[in-house]
Amino acid sequence: MSALFDASAGDQLETRTVTITRADLVAYAGASGDLNPIHWNERVALEVGLPGVIAHGMFTMSLAARYVADLAGDPAAVVAFTSRFTRPVVVPDDDAGASVELGAKVTDVADDGTRTVSVTATFDGRGVLGKAVATVRPR
Repeated sequence: MSALFDASAGDQLETRTVTITRADLVAYAGASGDLNPIHWNERVALEVGLPGVIAHGMFTMSLAARYVADLAGDPAAVVAFTSRFTRPVVVPDDDAGASVELGAKVTDVADDGTRTVSVTATFDGRGVLGKAVATVRPR
């Protein structure tokens, strides 16, 4: 079994730090078709009032979903994932990129073993995903 399926309601799960670089944003833009220049062009991002180039919200959410899938030990176990985007992740033009801290807490365990998991994602000490919740079913 996995750490997630060994956990009870109220248990905090192991955290993870992920790094997002400009190269990640370009790769995601190509894969997703979201070529909006705010995700790769500093000048454009600043012109529209952003603090710099920002990560795609869906990319950040996908990193959180992959984190939950890894905790479950099986990506197909994640049967639902919802979230809101609350703040942007500003990605500097350097090799270090931006660090996002991911955390999770089991909030409910159903009779069939399905876990409801509250997920947090923070950048610079502030949440970037709001109301992020995953439903994970054992397979």
